[in-house]
Amino acid sequence: MANKPERENIVLIGFMGSGKSTVGRALAKRLRFQFVDTDQIIEDRAQMWIRQMFERHGEAYFRERETAALESLLIGTHRHIIATGGGIVTQPRNVPLLQKLGWVVLLKADADEIFRRVSGGRKRPLLEVEDPRARVEDLLAQRGELYAAAAHFTVDSTGLRREQVVEKIADEAQRVFGWNP
Repeated sequence: MANKPERENIVLIGFMGSGKSTVGRALAKRLRFQFVDTDQIIEDRAQMWIRQMFERHGEAYFRERETAALESLLIGTHRHIIATGGGIVTQPRNVPLLQKLGWVVLLKADADEIFRRVSGGRKRPLLEVEDPRARVEDLLAQRGELYAAAAHFTVDSTGLRREQVVEKIADEAQRVFGWNP
């Protein structure tokens, strides 16, 4: 990245299960930043779970709320780790918002790792299909270039522990923002 970002925030993007929230919380603690998750902002404002939004209003409604959450973070957000939803890059208007918010870091993992991470936990609306494994591969293929185009830095978390990913991001952030160790 040629220039230091306008804002001293780190914005985490990537597919569901790539570790944005888990790594984001640990990174915030490591850097003494605040942590915020756009999905949590959306749920708090709508007073319903994302799953309910998809069921009642559809994906387009959710994507509108996602953009509104990003726009709201442009005011007064400094020294934050911002975890975003996996599909945030599917709306072209969100990419400049992400980049204006700060330094955008893509967390990625291979399809096997992603499927392992998402198959045992909470329900994910986009994976409620007959073949969720194939859906993971399809969505990764559809979004791969979008993620790469939006990111300033990429970390492949496949096979890495959370602490290793945090360290990679923290080390690069130190260089990008010109922080002294």
